Amino acid sequence: MDMSKTDSSVRVMGRAAVSHRAPVQEAHWQPNTDVYTTDDGLVIKVELAGMSSEHLEIIVEGNRLCIRGHRPDSCRAARCNFMIMEISYGAFERVLELPPYYDLNRARAMYVNGFLRIDVPVARNAPSSRKRLTVRPAPPQA
Repeated sequence: MDMSKTDSSVRVMGRAAVSHRAPVQEAHWQPNTDVYTTDDGLVIKVELAGMSSEHLEIIVEGNRLCIRGHRPDSCRAARCNFMIMEISYGAFERVLELPPYYDLNRARAMYVNGFLRIDVPVARNAPSSRKRLTVRPAPPQA
């Protein structure tokens, strides 16, 4: 089955959308992101190949989710002439505003094979607050 990019009711915010925190000063790209629903809630999947989870920061404030980090360009020669350059490097930031019926306070994040996956359950009338999510490394593969 072929798939193509589509829009949804999730809003992508500008850089200063999460308060109490300065935006990434040099952010110049936004990673490709899928947001979809399941029977258990919402799944946010962010394409971040070539990164380690230590370079990621996820901030939750109310119904806003801010994903920021830095993807290093460490595998090319110091002097090179690009023929094609489609991979973005450096600082990035992505801010999503989710509908209020999802509980970001109970969200869980995992980074596996170059994809950040954030599972957000349906809300149970939980109070909104600010918190930082911990990104778990992928379990060892057999």
